[in-house]
Amino acid sequence: MQSNHARSRFFLVMLAFFAVLALSGCAGLLTRDAPRVNVAGIEPLEGQGLEMRFAVKLRVQNPNDTPIDFDGVALDLDVNGRAFASGVSPQRGTIPRFGEAVVSVPVTVSAWSVARQALGFASGDAVTKVSYVARGRLAGGPFGGARFSDQGTIDFPTGSGAFGY
Repeated sequence: MQSNHARSRFFLVMLAFFAVLALSGCAGLLTRDAPRVNVAGIEPLEGQGLEMRFAVKLRVQNPNDTPIDFDGVALDLDVNGRAFASGVSPQRGTIPRFGEAVVSVPVTVSAWSVARQALGFASGDAVTKVSYVARGRLAGGPFGGARFSDQGTIDFPTGSGAFGY
């Protein structure tokens, strides 16, 4: 009887060891670098009512040695630390290994977001820089997709530019 108990315990220890070994091997398969995403352009789209719409063009670079397949894109855009626009697209595609592609996402800007930004600009100082953060996700693929983030500033000319008060 003692022999069966020792054999069962040994079997369970070996099973746990191989399970941990297998899971650590799978974790190594999941390590991939996040895609590099830059805002490549913004084009106006027709809006409805008080909202504004834009097509945000994202240049997506894949720094991995395997392609990134996606079947949807979600994007949130913050301007000057405030939520500004968001959008989704059912676009499908593949970013090739060590390659890049331009993905277009239609985003909506509510009148409320525009009003909040305008109040932020009404401080009386000339606006020369506007900071932005773009966050999103390429959905799909065998591991649920890939998240991305980009941030930067847009510099406006000083003096009598469009935002110079």
